[in-house]
Amino acid sequence: MAIPSPVNRRLERPMTSAVVEKSPSKAPSRKDEPALVPAVDRAAQILDLVAKSPQSLTATEIARRLGFAKSSAHALCATLARLNLLIRRSDQSYQLGARVMRWANAFSERADVAAEFATIWDEGTAFPGATITLSVLEGGEVVYIAARNSRVFADFAFRVGMRLPAAFTATGKAFLSGLSDFEVRKLYASDFPAPLTRRSPKSVAQLIKELEACRKRGYSIDDEGVRDGMVCFGCPVLDSRNRPIAALAVSLPKHDFSADEIAAIIADVREIATTISARLGADV
Repeated sequence: MAIPSPVNRRLERPMTSAVVEKSPSKAPSRKDEPALVPAVDRAAQILDLVAKSPQSLTATEIARRLGFAKSSAHALCATLARLNLLIRRSDQSYQLGARVMRWANAFSERADVAAEFATIWDEGTAFPGATITLSVLEGGEVVYIAARNSRVFADFAFRVGMRLPAAFTATGKAFLSGLSDFEVRKLYASDFPAPLTRRSPKSVAQLIKELEACRKRGYSIDDEGVRDGMVCFGCPVLDSRNRPIAALAVSLPKHDFSADEIAAIIADVREIATTISARLGADV
């Protein structure tokens, strides 16, 4: 099925942000501030450095750049990785973890992430009102950080904070398609999740076959793997290092749309994911 090229430009509006400045006259003097806990201060410096670095950094590189003892940097990075604040990659380098995204989501909750995400979809597609989700990867699961449900699936609803096996969901497969087959097998080395429906992948081998197809076509599909009668199409959202930081998906009744309409919906999902990725500094 041919995918039409994205042509909508309404999404390319500049992002706005509010900057709150503190008055110097009201800021507390340093002598009145409590002393910093050294380990917490060093952990924050590591997170700041990893966030700003265009490449993943090893603990040794982090120690050199921050002037920390190697043993201290290795211990702190290992602890941050166990807390999902950092992710340790196969080459022993580190990048920000999913927990940071969840904290950022909590911080921005007043802005209503779900509403903003829904607005981007409704303004950029000919199919407003669809069920749309935004999630992050945490281990073998996806965690939903924004969701807007339509009324079509009365007995099923995505919720912020909801967790589902990444192997079954469109957003999860969008994430997993960015991993090597070795990394996927390692992720599910000890156990593979029990199927949610009769069409859920039943093994790592079946999942890897689906991920190979996902890489070739440029988007993921959940074909009734989470709920009978529901099909979902997903794409990753990339950060400034062109690595998946989140994934978005649209969920539809499987038999309610023509092939041409499905093609247009997939094109919209891909365009919106590309637009958000570009705003985050990805080279798209």
